[in-house]
Amino acid sequence: MKKISTSDRLLLLLMVLLASYQIVEGIDDAGTFAITAYTVAFGVLLVAGLLIIILGFDILDSSLVVIVSTIIPLSLSLGLIAEYLPAWRIPYLIFVLVGFVIVAITRYKASQIVALTPLAIWHGASGIIIFVLPLYFGLLGLASVSFIWVGFGGALIGVAGLLLTFLKSGNPVLSKEAILTAFPGILFLMTLAFVVGFTF
Repeated sequence: MKKISTSDRLLLLLMVLLASYQIVEGIDDAGTFAITAYTVAFGVLLVAGLLIIILGFDILDSSLVVIVSTIIPLSLSLGLIAEYLPAWRIPYLIFVLVGFVIVAITRYKASQIVALTPLAIWHGASGIIIFVLPLYFGLLGLASVSFIWVGFGGALIGVAGLLLTFLKSGNPVLSKEAILTAFPGILFLMTLAFVVGFTF
């Protein structure tokens, strides 16, 4: 496993500071349910960043990290659905809870290949929502144009999820070192895009 470098830690620290800022700043007029979902997502992102800074990339080998990291896209997409498509809030909440339970069970009870299937399904669905919904609302003028940046963050969270999936599959498209080299930068840019999109 690649040893975490000073530049990696710096990028992750900047990510943690951005996530902290978003938690404290909040999102105007989002509603209690959506704000709670957003706060959970950025809170998990903050804790994950701190754990990687302290413990290094070795922590990414833990199944618990994969399970917990699933909360980020699921919770963020839930917040977007609750805020912009409120009629779908409860059905999507059920989808999120069922997905999280299935991901958690399969990480410990199923083979590596079987465990990747629900991870890909729920990560993929939430990633599509985080990418498409802000672009749709931003481009149609139903939200601020800067909201489109949340969609760019969604694209990057999809890339980060794919890299982690490749890393856990044992047959990565890229080398493990290349994935870990890119990972901190992607997390930083992803968080920056989210903060810009939600703040402005």
